[in-house]
This record gives sequence, structure tokens and C-alpha cells, in this order.
Amino acid sequence: MRTSPIVGIFLLLASLATAQPQPQLNLMPMPASVQTGAGQLPITQSFSVGVVGTHDASLDGAVQRFVTQLSRQTGIPFRPKPGEPPTLQIHAEHGRQAVQKLGEDESYELTVTDSGAKLTAPTSLGILRGLQTFLQLAQITSSGFAVPAVTIKDQPRFPWRGTLIDVSRHFIPIDVLKRNIDGMAAVKMNVLHWHLSDDQGFRVESKVFPKLTGMGSDGMFYTQEEIRDFIAYAHDRGIRVMPEFDIPGHTHSWYPGYPELASGPGPYTLDGDGLDPIMDPTRETTYKFLEKFVAEMAKLFPDAYFHIGGDEVDGKQWDANPQIQAFIHAHGMKNNQDLQAYFNQRLQKIVAKNHKIMVGWDEILHPDLPKTIIVQSWRGQESLAAAAKQGYRGLLSFGYYLDLMWPAARHYAVDPMADAAATLTPEEKSRILGGESCQWAEWVTPENIDSHIWPRNAVIAERLWSPQEIKDVASMYTRMNAVSLDLEWLGLTHRSARPHMLHRMAGTGDITALRNLADVVEPVKDYNRWSDAKGPIDFHAPLTRMIDAVYPESDPARHFGDLVQTFVQSGYKDQAAEAQIRMWLTTWRDNDARLHPLLDQTFLLQEDEPMSQDLSALGAAGLQALDYLDKGQPAPDSWKTQQLALIDQAKKPMADLLLMVAAPVQQLVEASAAEHK
Repeated sequence: MRTSPIVGIFLLLASLATAQPQPQLNLMPMPASVQTGAGQLPITQSFSVGVVGTHDASLDGAVQRFVTQLSRQTGIPFRPKPGEPPTLQIHAEHGRQAVQKLGEDESYELTVTDSGAKLTAPTSLGILRGLQTFLQLAQITSSGFAVPAVTIKDQPRFPWRGTLIDVSRHFIPIDVLKRNIDGMAAVKMNVLHWHLSDDQGFRVESKVFPKLTGMGSDGMFYTQEEIRDFIAYAHDRGIRVMPEFDIPGHTHSWYPGYPELASGPGPYTLDGDGLDPIMDPTRETTYKFLEKFVAEMAKLFPDAYFHIGGDEVDGKQWDANPQIQAFIHAHGMKNNQDLQAYFNQRLQKIVAKNHKIMVGWDEILHPDLPKTIIVQSWRGQESLAAAAKQGYRGLLSFGYYLDLMWPAARHYAVDPMADAAATLTPEEKSRILGGESCQWAEWVTPENIDSHIWPRNAVIAERLWSPQEIKDVASMYTRMNAVSLDLEWLGLTHRSARPHMLHRMAGTGDITALRNLADVVEPVKDYNRWSDAKGPIDFHAPLTRMIDAVYPESDPARHFGDLVQTFVQSGYKDQAAEAQIRMWLTTWRDNDARLHPLLDQTFLLQEDEPMSQDLSALGAAGLQALDYLDKGQPAPDSWKTQQLALIDQAKKPMADLLLMVAAPVQQLVEASAAEHK
């Protein structure tokens, strides 16, 4: 993994900060080196691409997709004029490998002037990355679409930049996965970690063991033909596909068809039995089964890496099984952790026999495993650093769990080389390969999964691609929102799905009032939705509540908070900020009266009635606070006490939602009750 000096990046940031007429570069990930120039390259109907140097079918396909995408984004049907030089000239020194490998060169250089553009790279994989940068540079201007003059020299900080998508809890169709592959390619991610089996479903056709899907999938799985097509689709876009079959825990779906693999007697059904079953590592028949299974899957998935899970192994069935306990004692083991280590050693040899490298979660780390394995940390940089110190390569996923509904800024602040990893030696640091975002599927369906992944996934992509010094949060949000619009052109539905879901909930064409409420709420964070669930999760139940439709992060609430902060810092004299604040507060104060009839008419919205009332009360409180501030007189203590009690109530989760404008309204109330000179 090479590094390069950050040439010109501070010049770029300075130009953005001083608001020069030079165009803002809404790039994400931000390239390693950017130097802006004078002028711009017009994008007209005569736009064309010329390829010199290495020329293969993979590159031809990439160029065709690029031209189609640029035409879609600009709305321009391209009709190049014969004999004219190409607008964009591409040169790759070498083609791509048939099976993409970890560390394959992804660097590129892009130069744009007012007369043409040139994209060069050591490999056609680098060309793919550069084409995505060109697409992001294209923007509308007063005279038409154009790309600003710029010189970019770019390469990734980490060679492994992935996204995990779980398809076990809720099955995600291939077409949805493909559009997410397109999104990953747009932000230069290069690994799809496909979590294909868990307690709730086994999703890959096995011709050797057909009952895995015959009895463990509810009929929802991918055929081997579909998988081969999908892998080819991802490869064309520069993305490796790594399968995960989580063992020995998280294996309930294996046992309806093959109960002999389990440590307990069963019987097992896919709908759940109140059991937490686990694979039996003491039987030789288990390893004979796994030898055949891994051999079949290794042929199906060409990537060099094979993920075996290994996390959250509940040993209750091992503790309750006399034969397993006798095995532990007979082999001089101390506990269940030793038994899992024994299982992983046996499994690693099976994986290696099939010419694959084993990857697993933190729990597989054990000195008896060879240094070739990769440890994926979901527990933090501490375990990542521990693995590196012991000579193991690692990936970070802690801090990148998209399903926890964190704001983009919180994900953005997490770095694989921070905290414990920052103290590693250069050699130990080289063992940290990068990281992966994770979208677990307990609370997503094909309808809303895009909005749970995007656009926040783009900031994680930047953290793994761009230099560590790129940290400006305000710039990040500006660029993320611009890229979010571009992602819609790829067919992603992270913005378009919510109106459809709100229309379903409302049962009417006018969702203005409902949208006003949805705009300022967010889902509860971390695993609080799990905590609030009454009993086990029903994975067959529809996900059609407000929490399922709203975005993980409220942009209006964040902007409102910024406005309040600006107003307070101005000494309550910024009239433009106050006018905008009043506009928002008035809308919220009056919204419940408009929304209330709808809340009574549809069962999907009845649980949201208290939150609608709280939003109205917050609007009224904020407006009264502004009136006190305008008069320059402190608000009465009795009024302040009453409003703060109301705000405390509004801060509490309702219907698994958080009202995100409560805190800035509280800031206004407290300011209005203070003495002002």
C-alpha cells in the first residue's frame, strides 16, 4: 500500500472556505491530491471518449457505462462528431486480473483543461476509479454542464474498503444488491461482504446439501447461476464479493435440514424454537460435512477470502451436552473458548485446502491459528491493535455499523488508525488493511435498505480512501449531500422510497404535514429498538411504521440547530437567522392541527400522535422564547420551568423515534430566561 503527499489539498480547502468564484468540488471520497486550475471543460452533445493503451472488454464496458451515466446525469444525448479528437482520453498501462485481488493498483491521474481531459492509470481498475471522479466533477453552470479545470493524483489509503450486507434476516433481491454495488463503485469501495447465512435464513443454493435452502430459507435464496451473474456484475465495477457463512453460532437455519450438525437434540424449525443452537465441533461428521460444503462454495465464489463468522458463540448447548463436555476434558481444554479455537483450527485447514484465506470476527483470534487469517473487529481498535501486535492482519467495522442509526459525523470520526491502533509500529500498522461498514438486516427490507445505507456509507468510504487529515465535518456534509443526489441517478432509492412509504401510511395524496413531522425525527439509536421490542422479533412482520420510513439522520434538525447556534453567537442580533428560525417554529407549531385528522384515520400513524403534539408545543415554546429575546427582557421563571418540563418530555423516545429539534429549542428557552444587557 503506497502513500503520497497531500499536494494541493489545503489550497482546495482554502478556496472553498473563502468562497471564491471557483467551482466547489463536491467530491467524495476526497482525492489524495487536488489542484484546481482556470476555466472549465464544457460537456456538450459532441462529448466522446477515446481509449489508448491497454484495451479489453472490461474497460470497454466501463467506458460505456460511464458515458451512459454521464448522459443520464446531464440529460444530454451524446452524438460525437466523426474525426474530432476525444473529449476525454483514457490510457491504462495494464488490464485487470480475472479475479480481483487485494492490493491491486487503484491509483489514477486525471487532468482537465478547457480543451480536453486525460485519465491515466497503471491498471484499468484505476481507470474505473478515475471515471467515478469525473462523474462527480460534472456540474451544471450558467452556460451549460461542465467539468472544472483540475489536476488530480489519487490513490486509496487502505486496500480493503468494504460494505457488509446481511441478507439472512430479511432477504434482499439481486436487483437491490446490484444498485448498491453501483453505489459502492461510485464512492470507490471495493469489497461486498455478503452475509449469506444466519439463524433466520440460509440464502445460497447448495447442490451438495439441497436441504440447506429447501428447509432453511422459506424459499428465498439465490441460485448458483444468479450468484455467478452477480459476482461478474460486481467485478465489472471493481468490487470483490466475499461470502460469509457464520459458524459455529448463528446457525439455526442449517438444522431444519441437517439436525445432526447441532449440539442439541432439536427438533428445529426455521420459525424458531426458543433455542440458541450451535454446531457440534466434537463430531467428525461435522467436519466431513463442512469439507464438502466449503469445497462447493469455494468453487462458486472466486475471491481469495472466505468469511467463517465465528462471533457471539453461545455455549449453552455445549454446556448441556455431556458428550461435548467429555470431549473438552479428554482433550485438555479449559472451557468453551478452547473448544471454539479447536473448531476454528480444523475449519481453517479446510478453508486453506480449498485455496482460500479465512476471515472471521474478533472472537476467532487465537495464537494457534496461522498468521494468514484476517481478523475483523466489531469491538473496536483495541482488538484490532491486539491482532496486529500478534502478527495478524485486520479490518475495522466498529464505528461503521450503519444499522445503529448514528449520524454521518459520528461514523466519520472513527478511524482504523486511531486510539489503540495509533500506537502501533509501522510494521504493525501495515497489517491493518482497512475496514467495512455493516448493514445488518433485522429492521430493513428491499423497500428501505437503501436509505439505511446511503448516503452515510459515502463518508465511511471517504474515511477508508482519503488521507487521514481530511476531517472537516462541514465540508463532509456539503459533499455528502451533493453525492447523495448523484447516487439517485444510479437507481438507488434512499431519497425516493420515503415519500412512497409516507403515502402508504397517510392513505392520501397530500403528505405535507406528515412529511414535516418525519423531517425532524430520527430512529432510536444503537440497539434501543431491540430493547423496546415486545418479545422476539417477528422477521415476517411488515416494516411499515414511521420509524421504518424516516432517515437515520435529520438534515432539517441539524440545520435548525446550526441556525440557533448562529443566532445565539450573534448576541441574538442576526436577523436573517432569526427569520429562518421563526419560519421553522411557526411551521411546527401549526403542523399538528393539520396532521391530527390524519393521525386518527390510519392505524399506521396513531402511535405518532403524541410526538406530533410535542412538536407543536416545541414550536410554540420557541416562538415565545424569541419574543422574549426580541424584547430584551428575561422570561419569567415559571414559564421557563414549564417549558423545560415540556422539552424534557419531548426528548424521550416515542414510537421508537427521537424528536431532534428539542435540544435547540431548549437552547432558545434557556437563553430567553437569562439576563441580557
